[in-house]
Amino acid sequence: MYGHLVVLGAALALLLLAWLRRWHWLPKVLLGAMAVWALSAFLVVQFVFRFNDLPTIPTPAYLASAAGRVLDIGAGSGRSSIMVLLERPKTTLVALDNFSATYIRDHGPDKLKANLRAAGVDGRAEVVSADMRKLPFPDASFDAIVSTYAIDHLPPNDIPETLAEAARVVRPGGEFLLEIMYPDAWMRFAYGPAMMHGARAGDIRSRWTRMMESAGFRVLEQGTAPATFYMRAVRR
Repeated sequence: MYGHLVVLGAALALLLLAWLRRWHWLPKVLLGAMAVWALSAFLVVQFVFRFNDLPTIPTPAYLASAAGRVLDIGAGSGRSSIMVLLERPKTTLVALDNFSATYIRDHGPDKLKANLRAAGVDGRAEVVSADMRKLPFPDASFDAIVSTYAIDHLPPNDIPETLAEAARVVRPGGEFLLEIMYPDAWMRFAYGPAMMHGARAGDIRSRWTRMMESAGFRVLEQGTAPATFYMRAVRR
């Protein structure tokens, strides 16, 4: 979220040193360009991606009845759980995570529960600590599933297993809203190719569609938002 400020500070410090030491004009231009990029990328992350804000459901078709029992796979700090519970007020939700993410401060069940309480939705939510690759629920336990920026962080060989587990625990006809990181122009500008490991947008769309269908889902809708590719599917 704030890594670009580190780059900005370093570039400005070196630029000041360059002026004081009367370096050649070329490093000054390069350092100035780096500072401009770092500031611009920081603003993109804060005001375009808005990862610190509460997200919204990207499609009105997901859980249009606003009711049902939902599983959030890889709930993290609870952003997607709160999103569903607020926008679909007749739902209940199980927020599942193994709480191993080191980039979330004080990551753990207590952090997630505190966020649910702060949003006023804790009465309709349960927190479960478990591995998304081996979901601890009976078959057809849920009416719908949501997962945002979680399954795509797994090792590639573990993703089909996780999607198959999702298909197992959702009832036939139940919905799955999946959101993953997407290398659009905003993402490439802010982070470059490193975050997406060189993946191309078209490859991501086709690969995830194949994996979802192989797991037992039928993809109904696809779309994009800044840094995000989403799919809405139903269990066949």
